Amino acid sequence: MHPDLVALLALQDEDTAVAALESRRRDLDARVQTLDHERTVAEAGIVRTRQAADAEDKKRRELGIKLQEHRALQERHLAALDAVRKDREASAAMSQIEITRRVLVQEESEMQTLATRIADLNQAAELEQLSLAELEERQRTERGEIATACATLDRELAAARAQRNETASRVGRPLLQKYERIRGRENAAALYALRGAACGRCNTAIPLQRRNVMAAGRSVEVCEGCGVLLYAAV
Repeated sequence: MHPDLVALLALQDEDTAVAALESRRRDLDARVQTLDHERTVAEAGIVRTRQAADAEDKKRRELGIKLQEHRALQERHLAALDAVRKDREASAAMSQIEITRRVLVQEESEMQTLATRIADLNQAAELEQLSLAELEERQRTERGEIATACATLDRELAAARAQRNETASRVGRPLLQKYERIRGRENAAALYALRGAACGRCNTAIPLQRRNVMAAGRSVEVCEGCGVLLYAAV
């Protein structure tokens, strides 16, 4: 078998091994992304809950200002009622007092509702914070295992790529360029053995003369059907 072909077969095996390691590395990255997403979702939930609590607290402060103003207004109405002497003026003052009283009752009720809502939201945020801490604790072990696996894979990948490049240096440049181009295009195997009189990938018939050249170990041919490299297995 021609030395170029021997090296090319070894190169394809090593490329397959590198691809498998890279796939495992991507799987680990995907696991980290999943863990990050879980944590991000939990953190975003806490932010939303605290923002909702802050928004309700802002409403409560604004309502508190209105409530103080209406209480002061009610005191002025009561003082005015004490000062009037005519029935008509007294009736008008009583009407103003009643209107303001109703507003005060409504606002005080709203204040209580807001206070309850804020307390509930703050409690929910605290529970979400505890859940986040539990999530991070659960993830700590898994993240450690993933980090260890990544470090191991990175070393294996570095060694496999170095071996792959060393093997590639033993393949003739024209043939290596064809191989790299086909593998890059197909993102799969680029070199196939003949299957009888046909391409081992697409089953396109190969002329006898070309088969004889391949069988003699003098050439690696390109399939006219699918474009992969072909060789005759010994």
